[in-house]
Amino acid sequence: MEKVLVLLLVALAVAYAVPDPRGIIIHLEDGELCLNSLQCKSKCCHRSTGLSLARCAPKASENSECSAKTLYGVYYKCPCERGLTCEVDKTIVGSITNTNFGFCHDAGRSRE
Repeated sequence: MEKVLVLLLVALAVAYAVPDPRGIIIHLEDGELCLNSLQCKSKCCHRSTGLSLARCAPKASENSECSAKTLYGVYYKCPCERGLTCEVDKTIVGSITNTNFGFCHDAGRSRE
């Protein structure tokens, strides 16, 4: 157990010691493999299916499909860009299965 902890600490030290603004574990660009949205610059770790690898992706633009924020940190549809809201019906089953999808809308724009 101690060896695993030491290895983890060494890996984190190396990641933070890299002079490049993009790290090994955090600040990942779009298209790079990720495990959680916190690793991505865009804050969206996206996967197409339950069996696919997750990659960093840009946030959803206006009128695009989106997901509400999730506890898991990995999305099937990215959340909306800043200033947009994801209008979605939130259900407990949808939260568990990560299938609460909606569309991004500008909250400041009036409905027509």
